[in-house]
Amino acid sequence: MLGVIALGAAGVAAGPALSNSLDSLLSGLSRQDPTGLTGLLPNAGGFRYYSVTGPVKPVAAADYRLTVGGLVDRPAGYGLADLQALPQHRIVHDVQCVTGWRVPATPFEGVRLADLLDAAGVRSGATAVHFSCFDGSYTESLTLDQARRDDVLVALKMQDQPVSHDHGGPVRLYVAPMYFYKSAKWLSGITVTPTVQRGYWEQNGYDVDAWVGKSNGRDDAPTS
Repeated sequence: MLGVIALGAAGVAAGPALSNSLDSLLSGLSRQDPTGLTGLLPNAGGFRYYSVTGPVKPVAAADYRLTVGGLVDRPAGYGLADLQALPQHRIVHDVQCVTGWRVPATPFEGVRLADLLDAAGVRSGATAVHFSCFDGSYTESLTLDQARRDDVLVALKMQDQPVSHDHGGPVRLYVAPMYFYKSAKWLSGITVTPTVQRGYWEQNGYDVDAWVGKSNGRDDAPTS
């Protein structure tokens, strides 16, 4: 592991060509690393690979399914093609991780979460939205008001490419104004709930309302 860390540092020093090659190598290593330590390694894109379960089995595009249920009038299920056929919205924001790293001006594109909620018909008494993921462990939540923001997407593209498996594809949540742990990877379920249910990291001490620069004891500049 120490040798791999040294190799990652050398790649950053050597320049983009070597760093790009190392990105592929380190990404492969991280998928096989249940400790998550390889997620701390540097890479040219600035992102880190995180999984709370170790390796996550990919889901083929043809097999992907996103369910919308809970306190709604019209529960629904969407395949990837169904989501692609809906109106798409593109936003460009910095990505800020609560661990400190930031990737500026990152494009995301997908369906506004508000549109899926409107299509389902949110019932009286609902105040929050709970998200589940096909890794079997990760969860997240937003208040209903937060979920309806224009800068909250069910994202199909990231950096103008389909969301890769390492980045939570084929479909992930993207909550632009909050720390990146709120943007759940490998999204599989959207459930409208009467109260906020703490997500995976909130159960481990992170703030439920994760506004960048105004939570978790951090003073990062807001994403823009």
